[in-house]
Amino acid sequence: MDQSAELLKTPLHDLHIELGARMVPFAGYDMPVQYPAGVLKEHLHTRAKCGLFDVSHMGQVEIRAKSGNYEDAALALETLVPVDILGLKEGRQRYGFFTDENGCILDDLMFANRGDHLLVVVNAGCKQADIAHMRKHIADRVDITYLEDRALLALQGPKAEKVLTELWAGLYAMKFMDVREVALHDIPAIVSRSGYSGEDGFEISVPADKAEELARILLDHPDCEPIGLGARDSLRLEAGLCLYGNDIDTTTSPIEAGLEWAIQKVRRSGGARAGGFPGADRILSELENGTNRRRVGLKPEGKAPVRGHAKLYADAEGKTELGEVTSGGFGPSVEGPVAMGYVAASHAEPGTQIYAEVRGKYLPVTVAAMPFVTPTYKR
Repeated sequence: MDQSAELLKTPLHDLHIELGARMVPFAGYDMPVQYPAGVLKEHLHTRAKCGLFDVSHMGQVEIRAKSGNYEDAALALETLVPVDILGLKEGRQRYGFFTDENGCILDDLMFANRGDHLLVVVNAGCKQADIAHMRKHIADRVDITYLEDRALLALQGPKAEKVLTELWAGLYAMKFMDVREVALHDIPAIVSRSGYSGEDGFEISVPADKAEELARILLDHPDCEPIGLGARDSLRLEAGLCLYGNDIDTTTSPIEAGLEWAIQKVRRSGGARAGGFPGADRILSELENGTNRRRVGLKPEGKAPVRGHAKLYADAEGKTELGEVTSGGFGPSVEGPVAMGYVAASHAEPGTQIYAEVRGKYLPVTVAAMPFVTPTYKR
């Protein structure tokens, strides 16, 4: 039986097959994990030039206040997230996360102020649950529309600006996290200067029936190559970016995960709109008092990667367990293994040597600052 027949397909599925992609199941979709060039070359090409990613499996959701005012939509969504949505300026985007009553993370997301409404992008594996969550809690104040007829492409790398500017010259003026509605070769698009690679780049929302046309135009550029999930994972790992379900989930709080930078002062204790979100007591307490464990970067010695779920110890005998690796692999840009995971706060300082259990052996690992590569966002 062909299992792929049961999987959902993005609007670029036929193009992936045409380009020779190796397809794998991911978040309920049949997705390209790599193309003939292979993960290593795809990764390095993105860092050197420009890569095109199909992220149409992500969920795009429009939130409009029943009153018609952005402010009312923002205040409604603020009851579900610990970030400042009301203060976000029109044409700007911000990172956030849904929290539960235990102060843990239901999903992370991006949201943009589109003037009279919010455009929210959520993870593929969580989108149905996220939409149900919003409808349960704020549907009396807002209309929530899942934009099933839109695709999402990510163009990432130092040449991304050059490639996309050939389709829309005004792009030069955009800064990191700006959002604009533009026409790309007469294709209507919502473009944000953002991404998941640590590189300058763009995420481009277009009507589903225009996605393949736009992808072909972009891939016609000599600097642009298609990139699969394999390189997407190694790029985001080097950039120190969390993957929901690996590094953050309903067992981790935003503060344990090192995401306190995403909680603005106005939502913290003493702020004008402090609290008022699920799990606020725990999250605000952890902001004030710290946590027992922290997400950290990890640099294993030697060339062997340390993979997710490897246990971490304070000693080479495996007597004092500290936590575990959540994501790990080889970092092509740093030419060595990189990982992240959770350790006891007592051992979270960069430079601390700890040990990872790999196939019965205890390998030296150094706690490291993240990201492992210098981001090139245009600020």
